[in-house]
Amino acid sequence: MAGHESRPVLQFAPFQSSVDEGFWHRLSSLKLNKLGIDDSPIPITGFYAPSAHPQVSNYLTLLAESLPTEPCQQSSVATVIRGNRNRNRCSAPGILYNTNTLEAFHAIDKQSLLKAEAKKAEEDSAILSRFLLISFADLKKWSFHYWFAFPALVLDPPATLLDLRPASQYFSIQEAESVSAACDDWRNSSSTAEAKEYESVVDVPFFLLSITSNSYATVRHLKDWEACQHGEQKLLFGFYDPCHLPNNPGWPLRNLLAFICSRWKLEKVHFFCYRENRGFADLRFSLVGEALMSVPQGWEDPQHIPSAVGWELNRGKKVPRCISLAKSMDPTRLAISAADLNLKLMRWRALPSLDLNVLSSTKCLLLGAGTLGCQVARMLMAWGVRKITLVDSGKVSMSNPLRQSLYTLDDCLNGGDFKASAAVKSLKRIFPAVEAEAVVMAIPMPGHPVPSHEEKGVLEDCRRLNDLIESHDAVFLLTDTRESRWLPTVLCSHTNKIAVTAALGFDSFLVMRHGAGPGPINDVHDSEAKAVDSLRAAMGKSSLMDRDGGKRLGCYFCSDVVAPVDSTSNRTLDQQCTVTRPGLAPIASALAVELLIGILHHPQRICAKAEFSNSTDIERTEQPLGILPHQVRGSLAQFSQMTLVGHSSDSCTACCCTAINQPTYLEDLTGLTELMKSASSFEVDWDDGIDNDDDFLEI
Repeated sequence: MAGHESRPVLQFAPFQSSVDEGFWHRLSSLKLNKLGIDDSPIPITGFYAPSAHPQVSNYLTLLAESLPTEPCQQSSVATVIRGNRNRNRCSAPGILYNTNTLEAFHAIDKQSLLKAEAKKAEEDSAILSRFLLISFADLKKWSFHYWFAFPALVLDPPATLLDLRPASQYFSIQEAESVSAACDDWRNSSSTAEAKEYESVVDVPFFLLSITSNSYATVRHLKDWEACQHGEQKLLFGFYDPCHLPNNPGWPLRNLLAFICSRWKLEKVHFFCYRENRGFADLRFSLVGEALMSVPQGWEDPQHIPSAVGWELNRGKKVPRCISLAKSMDPTRLAISAADLNLKLMRWRALPSLDLNVLSSTKCLLLGAGTLGCQVARMLMAWGVRKITLVDSGKVSMSNPLRQSLYTLDDCLNGGDFKASAAVKSLKRIFPAVEAEAVVMAIPMPGHPVPSHEEKGVLEDCRRLNDLIESHDAVFLLTDTRESRWLPTVLCSHTNKIAVTAALGFDSFLVMRHGAGPGPINDVHDSEAKAVDSLRAAMGKSSLMDRDGGKRLGCYFCSDVVAPVDSTSNRTLDQQCTVTRPGLAPIASALAVELLIGILHHPQRICAKAEFSNSTDIERTEQPLGILPHQVRGSLAQFSQMTLVGHSSDSCTACCCTAINQPTYLEDLTGLTELMKSASSFEVDWDDGIDNDDDFLEI
């Protein structure tokens, strides 16, 4: 006994970890897109290889592929390892505990967790190199707190070392040649036709090395130990040794000795620390040793949980590590991740049905890049819309930057940049990944006479506007005048495109979605005459009913009793400019974008009926984002807001017909002239007396 105590204790070189950036990116994606607040353990796979350099140990490495494809994927250890087999690395099964808060990360009972995992290694040789990883991912700062553990059972009393020498000094020349050949064949077997023979061996980095009396070496599975007891042969317990030290075996030997002690109750064990040089067995570098052990008390009790060690040290201290990837990431990639963070967090609890793919693929056309256009563009980006086209023919003036959030003083210099172009540049500065496009173009307007020499240009603008609307999914009407909204309304109605209008008064606003049109408009032909004829023919097919037979929701012009005319000529300065309270545009813009998001997530999309918060069937129809109204009208003077509905009109100047140059053409064609005549012929007998304040007629 005294001799046993005088022998040196067998000491093991600790495992070291290394995490590739791809692992953290993959974990972040998994957390945001699939896991949410689910903090269930996740099976992962680490990789290491036998040490291949006399001065460098190999680390256990985590790669992007270390994480499963699906968070709920529960594979057996053998399946995980076999699926990641590679001749140049060994797979190690692991488990990831990713917490939702930093406090939960620090509160984990690390010692209990370590013991429970180490106990499993005593029962199954396939997971002797099992590891643990606890982590917390701070996705706002792109920092990751983590701590590795390589659970190992503690032998008490500890194993003592009887002998340790280079393998080249232990084996004879013939044995060394045979061992090298057997190990090389085993390492290559996963990529050869002989894979089946070694399949159960390559999957697990622990093996038996048997050498017969005639110096013939073979590699066997640990389970063959009992079958190898018959006959005269050397038996060594081998393992992949990631350590490079000449006087210490690597960490995997700890659990291998504990497994041998628990399973076969051996007191003396010969072990083989397999190491390589340039991918081939190197017996000068590999080690062979002999250890003396005794079975610790209590291990025969199935309920007994032995002591365990294995938490990785950080610069010699038992503290977790922290890594920040913010500085090393590409700024554009970091901007994309940060931009989507709020939306992905919505899906965790508040809005699981939020469809980010629909939002990112929706193409939005913004007609007008002024106060409303700037606000709407930014709101769309905040909702994850990545494809935005801005149309405007104006230039940035000195009065714009204070009210129009995408412009600065530099955009006003030298006569001013075009608003559409300046807005696109600003959007890309804010978010480099946005697919923004500028179109400098004036929108043809009814009531504005067109000289004969400009007719071709106006018709070309009509075609161009039609092409833009057909190539986009949603259109925002954000221009300053009523008449500039008319042609886009016509085209949206007859191509069934989502159209949202936002209009401002001094202290009031209107935000509305247009109803679905009766069908697609005809293609525009090359001939100018055919273009106009086909457009008018399409207007004649308009219907007041939607495709389900219900009454169609109206457009911006359906409630008007006058046609759109020139509203800019003969106007004073305050009438020419959009004079509004500064807080009005952000409110209206936000509501306009929220309407679009509601439409995109409604099962009936553009055909959705108008909904009200006080409707009797609201509980049945309300969607996760809330109700989907037709119109929202608000007043800052009263700090009030109301939702209204207006159905399509058979006298609407936009839904029924078209005209550009003649101010009264639309009224005559749709019957509004006759309607106004009949209204003027209606006489009311007024009582001029004021005897009773309660006697009045309300119309």
